[in-house]
Amino acid sequence: MRPYILEETNWKAVKETKYDLAILPWGATEAHNYHLPYGTDSIQVSKISAESARIASSNGAKIIVLPTIPFGVNTGQTDIPLTMNINPSTQFIILKDIIQNLINSGIDKLMIVNGHGGNDFKQIIRELGVQFPNMFIGFTNWFQAFNRDDFFEEPGDHADEMETSILMHISPKLILPIDEAGNGDSKKFKVKALNESWVWTERKWTSVSSDTGIGNPKKSTKEKGEKFFIYITNKLSRLFVDLSKADIDNMYE
Repeated sequence: MRPYILEETNWKAVKETKYDLAILPWGATEAHNYHLPYGTDSIQVSKISAESARIASSNGAKIIVLPTIPFGVNTGQTDIPLTMNINPSTQFIILKDIIQNLINSGIDKLMIVNGHGGNDFKQIIRELGVQFPNMFIGFTNWFQAFNRDDFFEEPGDHADEMETSILMHISPKLILPIDEAGNGDSKKFKVKALNESWVWTERKWTSVSSDTGIGNPKKSTKEKGEKFFIYITNKLSRLFVDLSKADIDNMYE
């Protein structure tokens, strides 16, 4: 039993603990090239959140990791069989109910650990912040918390070298041999500005990638995944410790 994981702990432990921070891992269920499982995003964010919480707990943080939400916003991939899309409005309702449950449990800080690029919680948190003014609500995209070039050689953002290397480390039995993976070749927009960071529109996935991957996974290794996993979980654990100690009525200096 890991007492900082809600699914594994029990009422005996919970009733004796005053939690300072709740962690909500949020993933997705979607195709990840030919070689990675549909649950890649959820598997990654679950393992990263759990290990980060373990480190933070060993450093005195009173935190609880909630069960991972396995469905994300996949509106650009609805033509791919068994893509499990939920809309942002659904995410709002889910989060609202979770926050009310946390308040009922005496917890006033929530950090969402996001594991899927299609999830964007900023506007949802703005609206929920008005409804729950005494609740701290934040989110982090773990996949943006590092310099990619420090760990990986090939660019990409879906079923790429990064995600494949991580799965090689944390869930190797769920991966097909790398020679069965597609190359992750992807198309760019014909309107050049849409390929730049100051303009955005949703990509239609089957028009962009033939194998559902974006980024070549062929240089992936377990060693790269392990090195990155250690780095990112230590970084997140420091965030968890700092937030658990933070006074939400005195957050600025």
